[in-house]
Order: sequence, then structure tokens, then C-alpha cells
Amino acid sequence: MQPVIVILGRPNVGKSTLFNRLAQRRIALVHDTPGVTRDRKEVTARIAGRDVTLVDTAGLEEAPPDTVPGRMRASSEAALRNASLALFVMDARAGITPADRAFAAWLRRSRVPVLVVANKAEGRAGTTAAMEAFELGLGDPVPVSSEHGDGFGNLHDEIAARLGPAPEDEAEAEAERPLRLAIVGRPNAGKSTLLNALLGEDRMITGPEPGLTRDAVAVQWRDATGGEVRLVDTAGMRKKARVQETLEQMSVASTLAALKEAEVVVLVLDALLGMDEQDLRIARLAEREGRALVIALNKWDAVEDRNAARKRVEDALMTSLAQSKGVTVVPLSAATGRGVDKLMPAVRAAYALWNRRIPTGEVNRWFEAALARHQPPLVDGKRIKLRYATMPKARPPTMVIFGTRADVLPEDYRRYLVNSFREHFTMPGVPIRLQLRSPRNPYAEDEG
Repeated sequence: MQPVIVILGRPNVGKSTLFNRLAQRRIALVHDTPGVTRDRKEVTARIAGRDVTLVDTAGLEEAPPDTVPGRMRASSEAALRNASLALFVMDARAGITPADRAFAAWLRRSRVPVLVVANKAEGRAGTTAAMEAFELGLGDPVPVSSEHGDGFGNLHDEIAARLGPAPEDEAEAEAERPLRLAIVGRPNAGKSTLLNALLGEDRMITGPEPGLTRDAVAVQWRDATGGEVRLVDTAGMRKKARVQETLEQMSVASTLAALKEAEVVVLVLDALLGMDEQDLRIARLAEREGRALVIALNKWDAVEDRNAARKRVEDALMTSLAQSKGVTVVPLSAATGRGVDKLMPAVRAAYALWNRRIPTGEVNRWFEAALARHQPPLVDGKRIKLRYATMPKARPPTMVIFGTRADVLPEDYRRYLVNSFREHFTMPGVPIRLQLRSPRNPYAEDEG
């Protein structure tokens, strides 16, 4: 039997938009009007490498059983009884409402595993607002934007963790599951030429004209190490101001979707042009989605002053891409094939770091030493007391630090902790997530 994932939440929080995004096709009707969805919708979807039954439900509302909203709620409750996992959706923009709290309490009694999805969490402000959902007592929320597709790489990973190990036949298939690799970059940087060089055949049309690749093209391939790879070549991403034609807008959307589904992203740079703001924007997008990153410095055979060219790229990475500090740079020529053999070993190494889990004991020994070297600063004249740390998940590596007033820890000290963690455990080029948890103040709720 396929796992059953049920999407629940009050009206108009974006459940149907999330359903369509996870199903990767438009099935449920979406509109700003609350209550558009009345009947349950089901579809088989591929999530986190497994086939699942995805169920969209009507909005949860308190209502008498004989009314339409009451019958809609009964239908949602029936769906939950057969669920392997419930995705409880809340609106990060609106914050937690009394209805959210009531339905969260109901879900805690249901004994069905629950994952809180904080929807409409666009940008840094939205991600910060999403953390309010931690108060629901259902574990860490996953911030996403169903409308824009942000955060779906993390959501897939969290769903996989909640569903647990696959049955033996599925586990065998999972062991053979290909590494998901996306090749991204500006137009005419040599992405399709690189894909052809990796495959050893002219799979993609190439030429001097920018924009030959229009859609994200997936190719299944076994590399020299004997591992399966799902390789995705994408359309070149130009600056937003230049993305005008409808077809090109669709190409960019396809590229973004491929990047969010990838595990490792290869950013192809033209070594003659170096790294510009658009390249950094693409790298930051991969970083924001928590994907491992490798830089392919293409057209290396045409570079005269190689030391200067490499230093320019490394300086740009050092100053503008702090979260991926130490990212591997592979100089190569896709046209001649020189250096291409070094790319996949770098990809596999980045993937291994991205998957790495560190035991809690080791994390806390590092944490105690980091605190001893540099104590947290005073904030508003008060000391911040950080007590312990853990690493609950990888893909990307994520550490959670608990302590009194941890949530007001200054940004520079957060960077110190991340850099110290990266250096101590030798994890270059991988985005590291830091989450801070403070004990709740029981009087704060009473005051509200």
C-alpha cells in the first residue's frame, strides 16, 4: 500500500496550491475565496523518491454536523483516519489563529504523524514568521511558498523523514535511486556542452547562440563511479529585467523547479567572463533551497591568466556567498573534455557532506568548546545562556541550539557558530542551517 498524505488546515491557507505543487500538476481549483475545496481530492504523486497517495481536503471549520462546513469537516476527519502523515498547513503571513491552535490540539490527539507546513513564507521575513508555528506543539515547521515553489526541497526531505524507512522492496529501489543533479547557469555558459561531455554523446543541441535550451531536460545516466545519476540540463537564467517573453518566463520557471528538486547543483561559469551578480543570484537560490553546490569553471582552455581568473571567482564566493564557504571549484573545458572527469568526484563528495549526520555527543563537544572560545554577547544588558545543541537532520546539515533568550542571538554570533561548526567538522561548500529554540514563557500567553 502507498503511504497516504493528507493536507489539512483552516480555509484559505493555501492547501490546494500546496496540493497542486506536490502533485506537480494543476488538479485542485485555486482561488482567493475561502471554501473553494469541498470534496476530497486524491492523486498518486512522487514525493521524496516514493509513490504516495496525496489527499487535498476542505478547510477545517468549527460548525454543526448538519451544515455544509460541518460535513466538510467530517470528510476531512475521515481522510485523517486513513493517513500515514498529515500536513497541517498554516498561513505564515497571518500568524497562528485560535482556529489553528484548536485544530493542532485535535491533531495531537489523532496519533497520526503531523508535519506543520508554514505556507506563504516568502523571503527572510516569511521564514522568520513561520517559526511562530513551533508554538503549536507539533514539531519544527517547514516554511514554504506554495505559490512560488520556495522551500519544497526541504519539504520533500521532511516528508521522507516522517514516513520512515520504505518497505524492503521499496528500500532496495531507494538504494538504486539516482543522485538528482541539476546543471544551471547563465545562457551560453556551456551547460549543454558539459552535459554532452559527461554523457559522451551529443544528447543536447549546442551552438554559439544563447538560449538554445528552452526546457529543463532530464537524462538518466550511470557515471564512471557506477552510480545512477538523474542529470537535468536547464535553460539559461537571465536577469529578471530581461525575462520578458512568455516562453522564456516558462523556461526560467522550469529551471527553478529543477533546482528545487535537485540534491546537488552544478553552477556553470564562463571562465572568460568570471562570476557576475546573476551567477551569485543563482548560487544564492541553490543555497536558500539548501542544495549542495559545485562550481564548474568552463572554457578554462581559453583562459590566459589562470591564477587571476580563479582568484576573481574565489574572491566573489568568499565575499558574497558566505553560507557556501569553501565550495569546490572545478576548472574544465566542456568542449575539449579536459578536466570533466574531475567534476563527478567533486559532486559525489559534496553530496556525501550534504547527507552527513553527526551524533549529538560530538555536536555538544564542539558546542562547549565554541562557547568557551567566544561567549555569547549581552543583549539589552542581559546574558544569553545557550545550553546544548543537536543535529536533528541532514540534507542540508541542520543544527538546533537550545537556551534562554536564544531567539535574540545577534546575527554575527550566529555566523560565528555556523563557521565554527563548518570548520570543526570539515564541511566546506555545504549550506548549514541554524535554528534557535528558547523555552516558552508561560506568562506570555496569559498576557495575550
